[in-house]
Amino acid sequence: MHILHILNLSIPMQCGYSFRTQSILEHQRQQGWRTSHVTSAKHDWNGRLEEVVDGLPFYRTPAAEGLASRLPVFNQAAVIKGLTRRLAEVIERERPDVLHAHSPALTGMAALKAGKRFGLPVVYECRAFWEDAAVDQGTSQEGGLRYRMTRALETHVFRHADAITTICQGLKDDIVARGIPEEKVTIIPNAIDLEKFRAELPRDEKLAAELGLERGKVLGFIGSFFAYEGLALLLDAMPLIRDAYPDVKVLLVGGGEQDENLRRQVVNMGLSDSVVMTGRVPYSEVDRYYSLVDLFVYPRMPIRLTELVTPLKPLEAMAQGRLVVASDIGGHRELIEDRKTGWLFKAGDPRHLALAIKEVLDSRDQWERVRRDARAYVERERNWGVGMRRYRRIYHSLVNRPGSLQSATAQSL
Repeated sequence: MHILHILNLSIPMQCGYSFRTQSILEHQRQQGWRTSHVTSAKHDWNGRLEEVVDGLPFYRTPAAEGLASRLPVFNQAAVIKGLTRRLAEVIERERPDVLHAHSPALTGMAALKAGKRFGLPVVYECRAFWEDAAVDQGTSQEGGLRYRMTRALETHVFRHADAITTICQGLKDDIVARGIPEEKVTIIPNAIDLEKFRAELPRDEKLAAELGLERGKVLGFIGSFFAYEGLALLLDAMPLIRDAYPDVKVLLVGGGEQDENLRRQVVNMGLSDSVVMTGRVPYSEVDRYYSLVDLFVYPRMPIRLTELVTPLKPLEAMAQGRLVVASDIGGHRELIEDRKTGWLFKAGDPRHLALAIKEVLDSRDQWERVRRDARAYVERERNWGVGMRRYRRIYHSLVNRPGSLQSATAQSL
């Protein structure tokens, strides 16, 4: 079986999208499947049409040039056109059995065009609704023209793809509500490579000393600083937390669009002695920072994006045996059982967040049980073995369906 994955971007870029992709590709190859990989012009190709990263080869797509590449709507059309052209070249060379496109709809549109031309089945994986992310970033308005066009484009891809996968129940429910048959949509959730996330990390005392975190409990967040992550809410809650626990510190590792705003908030609130912001760190060093955190805090705000989409970061923390406090948005409720595998608080409420954190810090006799239950949940429900079995069923049904061009020649799954 040979699957051609069609991606918006990939490693070496570091984000949840690229890390999920990397895990999928590595585990599919462990199944004995062949995989090839193409990224759209949204990935910075740096003049290299082909590139190998962490042992995975990628075909890159050159960015469009000229006026059309800079105008709204026209630039999206240019991405689809360029990727479609690049797919034709790669398909002629690789001869895949299945095209597997991953969000956003631009990659799905290119895959549909290539699938029709070459008679190949198309799987489309929806990881989030990108129109909702654009609303949070301030580049679109919910219900506006751009929002509706993006939504319509993705609905078109849903209708014409041969199979759909998505990462959580919230997204599946929305897809089905658009008139897509439920049996066409398979949930393949975010999962953890357990070999990469040890349950016990020895505390890096050297790093703790460098950051001034030798004493007191550490509240942590490691990831991208988007507005919807709600990190400003955590800072708002700090005065209440410090009233009960004066030595508590906050460790923020990462960066992004809210970085300057958060740094300004730290200064304005007089929290400079309680908050450490490291900036982005090399991926190879992330475990050192994980080892310093006693309680990970994920205060995502209640917006459509977060209600529908399950994040990856809480799973990573749970796999590492770390305690987790998270807002009670829909995406978190799919992952965390309150007071069993973590703690949930009322989204958007800094007072309730402070109370939840104080409850955790006051309940040290519960820590070991919660850590154990959280790790067990990840091992049982959120491992890639589950996902690979579901991919297997989808690919098998497509290449062996009556009339399929691949059914006579596809290798056995």
